[in-house]
Amino acid sequence: MGEAEDLVKTKEVATQISNVINDKENYLDCLPDEAKEILKSLASKWENVLDPNALEVIPLKGAMTNEVFQIKWQTIEGEMSRKVLVRIYGEGTDIFFDRANEIRTFAFISKNGQGPRLLGRFPHGRLEEFIRARTLSAPDMRDPSISALIASKMKEFHDLDMPGSKNVNLWDRLRNWLNEARRLSSPDEVETFHLETMDKEISLLEKELSETRQRIGFCHNDLQYGNIMLDEVTNSVTIIDYEYASYNPVAYDIANHFSEMAANYHTETPHVLDFSKYPDLEERQRFVQTYLSSSGEQASDSEVQQLLDEVEKYTLASHLLWGLWGIISEHVNKIDFDYEEYAKQRFQEYWSRKSDLFSNDESNVTAGGEKALASIANEKSEKSPPISKKLKKLFGLSLFRSKQ
Repeated sequence: MGEAEDLVKTKEVATQISNVINDKENYLDCLPDEAKEILKSLASKWENVLDPNALEVIPLKGAMTNEVFQIKWQTIEGEMSRKVLVRIYGEGTDIFFDRANEIRTFAFISKNGQGPRLLGRFPHGRLEEFIRARTLSAPDMRDPSISALIASKMKEFHDLDMPGSKNVNLWDRLRNWLNEARRLSSPDEVETFHLETMDKEISLLEKELSETRQRIGFCHNDLQYGNIMLDEVTNSVTIIDYEYASYNPVAYDIANHFSEMAANYHTETPHVLDFSKYPDLEERQRFVQTYLSSSGEQASDSEVQQLLDEVEKYTLASHLLWGLWGIISEHVNKIDFDYEEYAKQRFQEYWSRKSDLFSNDESNVTAGGEKALASIANEKSEKSPPISKKLKKLFGLSLFRSKQ
């Protein structure tokens, strides 16, 4: 009996090893031939790499726009392994940004020592230096010491003197994404998400948020935990992934960073947001104080309060923008993520917070959207727990009509 059990276990282990080997081979197949050639060419120039052709491909989780892989080679004994990063652009993502402009930004930031080096390009992707640091986790964002590092680095990033236009990009981007969302959506979706009057919301926000003189800087615009690397040896952070970077009010970038604290993209339900994790007043004050004082000058109480007030209002713009991103992505992106449910949560938070931040009658011109989304939320709460997108596709189930 014991021998039979041992034989079964041995077969199970062999199967697992075989699966791992097959997975590695399959991941290698994910890379375009052009990328493989560049990788092998790079590795052939490194004297400590044993075999440039023997590359290991490891998929990195958490990406919602691109596919990202770590590439690894064995090196001679006693030396650290060689690694690079391969980024394959997601389908349809050119809707969101200009890739040529992103590459220029990447090269400039790299040249100024603010991020990883660009190692090569191929159609629909690129190779980057692999930073030997760890990506932050969702809980790290709430750690006071790490948050202080992020605040100082963000100020440094905002002060970059990027070549090209320094005009605020936020409002044009919102309107462009709204037009794209309308174009891709069904009539039911347009009505459900109140897209027919969303342009009025954008105009009202722009008017409300442009009345005072604001700090404008080069903003990352997507500073979630997955785009921040921590070197625990030097106790420093590096900001990565500049696809959405542009000049904007710095209050918007901080607001977006705070809003991202509601997310954890490494769970079984990565689309689900928990806005109870939005930083409290003390955390926000500490962050803004550190941000304003990081260049050496102590910020006054009035400066801190003004930026705090601006940040809170700009959370609304963040919710609108990423809500629209979710609608568009549901139509164009094949990554397994419930973009539509994500969009719904961002819009719900927009309507919920708007009533607290803006009390005048004009700002409530499309308040019907709040009721529409609230009714959807109530309807969903009476249903069974969320079903993963893969299962929805398998059984033909969807909260809305099928997109892909």
